[in-house]
Amino acid sequence: MTSSPETPARLKLISHKLCPYVQRAVIALKEKGVPFERVDIDLANKPDWFMKISPLGKVPVLVVATEENGEVALFESNVICEYIEETQGGAKLHPADALKRAEHRAWMEFGSAILGDLWGLETATDPATFESKRQALLGKFARVEDALGTGPYFAGETFSLVDAVFAPVFRYFDLFDELTDHGIFRDVPKVRAWRAELAKRPSVRTAVGADYPELLRAFLVRHRAHLLKLAA
Repeated sequence: MTSSPETPARLKLISHKLCPYVQRAVIALKEKGVPFERVDIDLANKPDWFMKISPLGKVPVLVVATEENGEVALFESNVICEYIEETQGGAKLHPADALKRAEHRAWMEFGSAILGDLWGLETATDPATFESKRQALLGKFARVEDALGTGPYFAGETFSLVDAVFAPVFRYFDLFDELTDHGIFRDVPKVRAWRAELAKRPSVRTAVGADYPELLRAFLVRHRAHLLKLAA
């Protein structure tokens, strides 16, 4: 049961400052102009109350409070984004056509696969692993390049949930570009243009705090990332 307009749901997003999956939900909420409370936690020291509401022990978790249902905790970022799309007003972030909508959902999953390779890239401690993940990303972004149209967004003029998924992916490279000439976007001009356009979007810019670059660099230091050796 969804809440009526007279009793809107109160939304609380449990998050982590670096998590790209959290950023998806934040961007979706901001695009729709939905008020929400954000609570950042330390994933290295997860509170007991968080473990009780997050079966996977991961963020984001969206706690939805309504008069009808009390508090319900939703987990998994794409599930959260779909709930936001289905229940909140504001701009539509999915196509109306069922086939197009399914296509967008598939590309959202592809964005998650890219994040898996990105995790490998940023935590690689040796040249061979780093190069393996770099090559994987080159291949995946080549597929994205083939799927893109004239822009400025994934679906043309309309910002969608696919954009919300890929914006946090591109954000990593703001720091990575400073560290090394990785060449991942060298041969994908449409992807480069898409990245630049998403970086201008207010919802994307404000999905993280001003300390994001510093926190990401500290993450690389903790993991003895090969990326930092390339910058030396």
